[in-house]
Amino acid sequence: MKGNEAIAEAAIQAGCRFFFGYPITPQNQIPEYMARRMPEVGGTFLQAESEVSAINMVYGAAGAGARVMTSSSSPGISLKQEGISYIACAELPCVIVNMVRSGPGLGGILPSQGDYFQAVKGGGHGDYRIIVLAPNSVQEAADLVMEAFDLADLYRVPVMILGDGMIGQMMEPVEFRQPKKRELPPKTWAATGYDCSKPRAVINSLYIEAEEMQAVNNRLQAVYNKITENETCWDTFMMDDADICIVAYGTVSRVARNAIIKAREIGIKAGLIRPVTLWPFPSRAIAEAAEKCKAFLAVEMSAGQMVEDVRLAVNGRRPVSFTGITGGFVPTPRQIIEALSAIKEAM
Repeated sequence: MKGNEAIAEAAIQAGCRFFFGYPITPQNQIPEYMARRMPEVGGTFLQAESEVSAINMVYGAAGAGARVMTSSSSPGISLKQEGISYIACAELPCVIVNMVRSGPGLGGILPSQGDYFQAVKGGGHGDYRIIVLAPNSVQEAADLVMEAFDLADLYRVPVMILGDGMIGQMMEPVEFRQPKKRELPPKTWAATGYDCSKPRAVINSLYIEAEEMQAVNNRLQAVYNKITENETCWDTFMMDDADICIVAYGTVSRVARNAIIKAREIGIKAGLIRPVTLWPFPSRAIAEAAEKCKAFLAVEMSAGQMVEDVRLAVNGRRPVSFTGITGGFVPTPRQIIEALSAIKEAM
């Protein structure tokens, strides 16, 4: 299946029954697929009049306890940021898909990783976080979508799938597999009607009194700390004897694996740490790698964003280099090998 279609089908198989979105390339196959499939499973598809409307419809469905998803691409996600902040403050679960295109501005429709800052640092206002999952294949995109709905329900937070135009458009074999079983709490907080048999459900993100707002923030930070402790996820490749550690995610990590194999053929011992969760970021894994690796190389389809988190994790103990490309181009193995060769010469 195409990546976008696999994401949509995985959401349906995970129990998503409400989808609100607005068309923008390169994620249009997601709402197209949902428009056809949702009526077949008794769900609701609605093309909103704008991205702002779509995210507020998500807010409403999430507040009623439904499994709900929206999808968009970079400029559209920018328009959703205020609503995402509201949803985070109201402690509501939902899934948001961003198939990143090149920017800034309206940019182009080709793949990019230039939305890293927006996703992991909180593109909206206030002290909030969302879980950010970065697939590097169609199979993993489907797997992570199913996982995303469970994570959202478990922690009552928005979860973002951060892909790119290439992941969305490529076609690969995919098997729809259920995620690991989690004990999910009942949604007693959901606003589904009031009949005096239980406390009234109130969905809110407005707190006038400083003490109330502080209590909400303290509660949110406690949840984020728990997520960091329990849900940080990464993958490694040829790290056992690596002198140079590449850090890359998504599409770029696939190119990096190829570059590592070729680099070892010419005597450069490189390895890969691939963040699967961009937030929480695998800082501890990178810090531990800094105990034995001599240098790090961040590779991105951007002007350099994730590299800042790599430098924070390494904390000055090893040199951290960066190579990237923008505009919708994808780095090549040759480009990565040239960067590795320069690092080896400097070591």
